[in-house]
Amino acid sequence: MAGGKHVLGMTKNRHIFGTAKVGDRGQIVIPKDARTFYHIQPGDTLLVMGDEENGMIVTKPEVLSQLLETIMNQIEKDDLNEE
Repeated sequence: MAGGKHVLGMTKNRHIFGTAKVGDRGQIVIPKDARTFYHIQPGDTLLVMGDEENGMIVTKPEVLSQLLETIMNQIEKDDLNEE
């Protein structure tokens, strides 16, 4: 399985897959290694978000669903511990 390039100082779970050039219509091509690693298939929907300070993130929407579930579970545990 593709793993991207490891860069000194980065943890092993972080990868650099290369660059993507923006075309005339604003489209980018996600590098093949990244598509393989993240199981991105033609027709998949990706979420694009970001802010001025930190830049842009491109991810699968289900990643945020999983994160939200983790956060909500932690809040629930914290509420039970306070009682």
